[in-house]
Amino acid sequence: MRRWIRGGVVTLVAGLALALGTAPAWAHSRLESSDPASGSSLAASPPKVSLTFDEAVQPGFTVITVIGPDGKDYHSGDISEVDDTVTVGVLPLGPAGRYQVGYRVVSADGHPVSGSVAFTLSTAGPGSAQAAAPAGSAAPSASGVVPTAAPSGDGGAPVWPWIVGAVLVVGLGVGAALRLGRS
Repeated sequence: MRRWIRGGVVTLVAGLALALGTAPAWAHSRLESSDPASGSSLAASPPKVSLTFDEAVQPGFTVITVIGPDGKDYHSGDISEVDDTVTVGVLPLGPAGRYQVGYRVVSADGHPVSGSVAFTLSTAGPGSAQAAAPAGSAAPSASGVVPTAAPSGDGGAPVWPWIVGAVLVVGLGVGAALRLGRS
């Protein structure tokens, strides 16, 4: 009989340790689509740029830039954040070439997510005089692409509380098994 009780306690403690050791998924917002679409070619300037994410982003923390092949920023006005879509106006674009839309949003779990999409303007527009060079930005490289910051770390929950919890659960399980074995 004691063997059955001991086996049941050990199984229960092991199951509890497995259940407590599973961390929730710390998913961050992920870009689902953009308008203009990434990789598209346009003959004229779009009036705005919209980015749609797989979940709502936290309002007030979004940054969007529209950097042209001349290194100037063509975004205009305030950023609109409605549910999972962020939008910013665009000045009339300047030279033909690749335009990079850089973004940084804060996902629902509080972690920053950044990245970029690009589109090509096939015909030069009238707008380079209105655009401004971003403060502290790098000039375009020989390929015409403006470097962007690399996405920040993955974030997520720290590991140490889970390790401490697992050690405590295993220790309690061993202690309970030893006590049951003596009786």
